[in-house]
Amino acid sequence: MDKLWLIVPLILLLLTGCKNDERVLEKLGMVQTSSYDLLDNNKLKVVACVPVIDPESPVRRELLTAESDSIKEARLQFSRQTDLTVVSGQLRETLFGLTLAKAGIGDYIDTILRDPSIALGVRVTVVEGDAGELLSKTYKPHSDTGRYITHLLEKESSSNSVPTTTLYEFSRDYNDDGIDAVAPIVKDAGKKVTVDGIALFVMDKYVMKIPVEDGIIFALFRDDLKQGEATVNLGEENGKPVIVMFSSLSGKRKVKVHKLGEGRFKAELSISVQGSVLEYTGEDKLSDPATRHKLEEQIAKSITDKAEELIRQMQQAKTDALGIGRYVRNSLSYREWTSLDWREVYPQIEVECRARIIIKDYGKYS
Repeated sequence: MDKLWLIVPLILLLLTGCKNDERVLEKLGMVQTSSYDLLDNNKLKVVACVPVIDPESPVRRELLTAESDSIKEARLQFSRQTDLTVVSGQLRETLFGLTLAKAGIGDYIDTILRDPSIALGVRVTVVEGDAGELLSKTYKPHSDTGRYITHLLEKESSSNSVPTTTLYEFSRDYNDDGIDAVAPIVKDAGKKVTVDGIALFVMDKYVMKIPVEDGIIFALFRDDLKQGEATVNLGEENGKPVIVMFSSLSGKRKVKVHKLGEGRFKAELSISVQGSVLEYTGEDKLSDPATRHKLEEQIAKSITDKAEELIRQMQQAKTDALGIGRYVRNSLSYREWTSLDWREVYPQIEVECRARIIIKDYGKYS
């Protein structure tokens, strides 16, 4: 009997604690997409997209907008704009406007990462223009622009035309030596949102863009590739453009670094790629092995030329988005690497690209 008097108050105390932590779903404003822009007065414009889960409501989302000095201050402003309790546990996408991306997003990524309720797999995306305006716009038939962008990027990244960049991956590459972070770029194209390319950073600042049509070549030379599609333009033949469309692409990348002395290096980037020809507009018969071999060499040269052109642009912008610096770092002692100003050495290194192409399938009637 004495023990019962002790147990009953303890149970009541625990139930009281549970009541305080109770969260009713209908009373939560679960942010799924948020955007960040730098204003002319150096303040931050934050827009949060909260889905409306009331089936009787005519609108499917609620937009919260704040102008503040920090992300956390914006969240306090959100709370004053809605009767819902704003939470970030369901965040899926973060959109950064181009002006803010050029100024640097490292501090904002760090702030978001410090929130324990936000997952490391939240995507990081750059918007060509104002991210808040893009998120606030409605693109029919999509009732939720944030979810529309998320699905669009999931689909495109599955073919590797743009990378999948999460908070974890951006932060990892930003803080690591010998590689720079990348992120996909989207833009408002009137009635649609389109994927516009790949944003390349120096530290946390956006410096240049890889066009989306060259995204697969960038992907082949950045890492191993498990799945992708590519269209290669081989010029003209008898006044007709010769196009090869590859599907089911897979590739392996190798990087070799040679020390040339006096802080000079040469990097050899080799890729071995195989895939199926889905479309070929040339006049040759792909059933002939010699013709296929000649086509493989033409495709390899086209990819190599484009890759070397992209790398020259990256060296001019001083962004090591392919991670060549990590291989240079691994070829040196710690003292040699820390004494090297990689950001200044990188634009001067010799980079040679090589591609080996294998056509696995070419159709039954070619």
